[in-house]
Amino acid sequence: MKKFLFFSALFFVHCYLLFSQTDPLTSFSNPSHLWGNGVERYIEEAYRQCFRTRIIDGRVMNIRLPFAMNNDRDFMLDSRMPIIADGKGNPEILWKAIEEILDSDQFDDYINALSSGREKVFIFDMIERKWSVSTDLFVIARIKAGTFKGLPHRPYMLTSGRGALESDVYNYLYCIGLVGLDCSGFVWHILSYVAKQGGLDLGRALSPVLGVPRGTDPSLYVGTAFFSSRNSQIISVNDEIRNLRPADIMLFRDVDGTIIHSAIIQSIDRQKGIIRYLQCTNACMPHERGVHDSFIYFDPANLSVSLKDLSLHWTKRRFPPFPGEDVPFADDGERFRHRAGGGGQVVRLRALIPVIERMSR
Repeated sequence: MKKFLFFSALFFVHCYLLFSQTDPLTSFSNPSHLWGNGVERYIEEAYRQCFRTRIIDGRVMNIRLPFAMNNDRDFMLDSRMPIIADGKGNPEILWKAIEEILDSDQFDDYINALSSGREKVFIFDMIERKWSVSTDLFVIARIKAGTFKGLPHRPYMLTSGRGALESDVYNYLYCIGLVGLDCSGFVWHILSYVAKQGGLDLGRALSPVLGVPRGTDPSLYVGTAFFSSRNSQIISVNDEIRNLRPADIMLFRDVDGTIIHSAIIQSIDRQKGIIRYLQCTNACMPHERGVHDSFIYFDPANLSVSLKDLSLHWTKRRFPPFPGEDVPFADDGERFRHRAGGGGQVVRLRALIPVIERMSR
């Protein structure tokens, strides 16, 4: 009996310590801890749905939804690569597909190959959805020198052989899994989630405008072109910092002036001089590819400054997705300031304005 009471007491103490430590962690992980209960919180909640923590190769990894866009790498081919949900799926659908990929024997073989202890190059065949390795010293040397370039549908990646990194998991999901979100699919996910918290079904509200057939997912019809200011559902916003607010959409142009990328503003701290915006892209550092946040720093004393002003510091540098590939513009600021076509734009979704105004009160 004494032994029973002793172990019962130990169990009680263990449970007390466990829950006393968990409650603060649960409280801290709640976005309202940092962002209150306004639109910033709901944007953050939608953003966090794009991340999962998982143990891979004995390491705790923070896996993010990859970037994936139709026709992104098959423009030299006669066939098309079948991106899951066309790059427009919601996180619930995409994580289900990703979990199946990460639990597969094929992925286990890939992880084991990363842990051989020998430097090697992985060659991803996105058409066949297969990978192979090369230990050719000439190829390795050219990749290190930045002079080797694979085909768009056959990217090369140099690895150390010392085990898997989060970027290696991304490479597999992107090249073999063909799963992820494109930039406008991510922005639509954020906007839809925010609208839902305000009692608005954004897909249903905009289906007539999008021309969505009955029973079809409206997200499949939303591309970056939808956010053009020429759309009756879009309001153009003067990009001076004093005019910006959370859920505003930032549009970036390509070198030819066409709008090709979208991101969403999560918060504007006018006291500290920080804009936080969220996006999904692969033209960044390897550990950031996919969904990630970026920042703009400005002088809090000058809120009339435009996002195109050279005084602003954009932290988001741009890098090729894979070695040897090309990417225009050195950072997001240079891209937003690009004058062709009129430069970057900030726009606002008309249907969401009443919802955001209610949240802001």
